[in-house]
Amino acid sequence: MSQKTTKGKRVAVLLIAIALFITTTSLVLIEGKKKDVTMDLNGKKIELRTAASTVEEVLAENDVQVKQHDHLEPAMHTPLENGLVITWQEAKKVAIAVDGEAQELWTTEKTVQDVLKTANIEINTHDEIEPALATTISDNQPITIAKAFQVTVKDGGKESTHWSTSTTVADFLKDQNIRLYNLDKVEGDSKAQLTSSNAVVNIARVEKVTDVVEVPADFKVKRKTDLTMLKGQEKVTTEGKKGKVQEKFIITKKNGEIVSRELVSKEVVVEPTHKVVNVGAKVVVASANSTSKAQTAKSANVGVSRSNEPSGGGKEFYANASAYTAYCTGCSGITATGINLRANPNMKLIAVDPRVIPLGSKVWVEGYGYAIAGDTGGAIKGNRIDLHMPTKEAAYQFGRRQVKIKVIN
Repeated sequence: MSQKTTKGKRVAVLLIAIALFITTTSLVLIEGKKKDVTMDLNGKKIELRTAASTVEEVLAENDVQVKQHDHLEPAMHTPLENGLVITWQEAKKVAIAVDGEAQELWTTEKTVQDVLKTANIEINTHDEIEPALATTISDNQPITIAKAFQVTVKDGGKESTHWSTSTTVADFLKDQNIRLYNLDKVEGDSKAQLTSSNAVVNIARVEKVTDVVEVPADFKVKRKTDLTMLKGQEKVTTEGKKGKVQEKFIITKKNGEIVSRELVSKEVVVEPTHKVVNVGAKVVVASANSTSKAQTAKSANVGVSRSNEPSGGGKEFYANASAYTAYCTGCSGITATGINLRANPNMKLIAVDPRVIPLGSKVWVEGYGYAIAGDTGGAIKGNRIDLHMPTKEAAYQFGRRQVKIKVIN
């Protein structure tokens, strides 16, 4: 090997050694410039060591794109330091509709409640919110709010106040469990929109009741010619006596006040005894005494039929009774005890206040007979019952009345 070749190899080795030294030195210098940083990306924490000099650079290294509405702390231009914590929360789009009025916003809040608080939307106890306040927000999250308002109800002359989000009178009555009977009426259009500016519901309670009264029936005066009496003389041979007539009226009441009274039938229960007067027709003076025989009239009594009252013990009291059918307004036909009245139209069943008459009890009701306490109602409180009838006509005919009731078991 020549001296020239040996010298060339030495130079090459020296150059390689110098390059390795420079590379190693550079790496040591670079490593010395790196900093330990913690990144919180949408709640996920990442710890890393980086040579980036600013927050913006380290986000770019990790492919994090910060949009306009995102939350970033600290700011992009912040220099990196050892132990720095970078928090990035990606904003989500939310659509909020309050009583039909919609708005969109970007938010980094986590729950529906926090979003509404940030948007300065006040929520009251009676408002309806979908989804619930504790729901976690997702991207393009819809939030619907129906604001509650006060509704004044004038029901049969009695006034009360309720909170509601119902949009129509019909929905409001259903939500508030306000029951309308067949003759009851809501003044105005029940399908009309109900808003806070016209939140007044007027209900006219209309009922038809039967009233039976007895009135005197006048007797007639019958005059008979008596040839045994001198002309101009009169003698009462039978005293007149008034009879009795039973008159049946259908009375219509609105909010407890009578608006009409219709006579539907008359029945003579005691025939009157007519007065009989003998009138003299003899034109000559007579000395003979005349005699006459008295006549009598029999009176007829008409009885009132009643259901046979059971004998024995049991709770007994008087109750105010009304009637209803399985097809009344707002009725489903299914009772509180699960009985289908539409499938059993002739079933004897009454609605009761369970605090007075336990559900499932067998009862006897004057004028109705034996029945089951199988239903309840919003207006059935205390000594008040509602009798199931197979037809509307039967319910109308029964009307409202006070009846005697026995709880058998």
